[in-house]
Amino acid sequence: MAQFSLPANSVVNPNGNVHKAPAGAKDVRSFSIYRFDPESKDKPRIDTYEVDMGSCGPMVLDALIKIKNEIDPSLTFRRSCREGICGSCAMNIDGVNTLACIKASAEIKGTVKIYPLPHMPVIKDLVPDLTNFYAQYASVKPWLQTRTPAPPDQERLQSKEDQEKIDRPSACILCACCSTSCPSYWWNSDKYLGPAALLAAYRWIIDTRDEATGERLDELEDPFRLYRCHTIMNCAEACPKDLNPARAIAEIKRKIAERKQ
Repeated sequence: MAQFSLPANSVVNPNGNVHKAPAGAKDVRSFSIYRFDPESKDKPRIDTYEVDMGSCGPMVLDALIKIKNEIDPSLTFRRSCREGICGSCAMNIDGVNTLACIKASAEIKGTVKIYPLPHMPVIKDLVPDLTNFYAQYASVKPWLQTRTPAPPDQERLQSKEDQEKIDRPSACILCACCSTSCPSYWWNSDKYLGPAALLAAYRWIIDTRDEATGERLDELEDPFRLYRCHTIMNCAEACPKDLNPARAIAEIKRKIAERKQ
């Protein structure tokens, strides 16, 4: 797994603020957190927070919420479901892209180091700008495309076996952990769609109800959009849902090759 690489356009000032634990705290953990407020005109910095884990939940997100609620309300991050479903709290923790809500603080030795997802513009603190990421997802047209009319008295049906083929690719939560762990995406995110968008494309390519497979493959056949993937496999290792975008990308390449035979 590739370790942390600084967010886009960042020069970090390590001499940030240190927030000590309250007197009497017995189970203290230190959290070093990337801070950046573009409105302040200051350089990014690393602030350190000492947290009494005796009054804190077990996950890194619990510590972040405690810091924001009790120590520093200016700390900014995304979160929603707290169940590993929405993907909102994706960030780089201890050098690895993951979800803060399912990463236990006890799994990390020493100071817990928290950064935003790497190689993305930072809006504030731990919040990356995912505008390009979502635009790439939308570009693969992640919806059912058909030409024949739907049955008048039922849904478009498929076999259990065909449904199982799309079951795992459909589990992607668009957290961006995979794409932001990919060196090819770091250097070519303006052209390369990245693992998440290509996994979404694959999900519809193999859907037996979809009738635009040829068009989908034609749109992906490009030196950058698809073939910039070099099978580094960081994406599969980073995915918090245990999906394998690299395999999906390889399958797309195989389907394009088979069409030319």
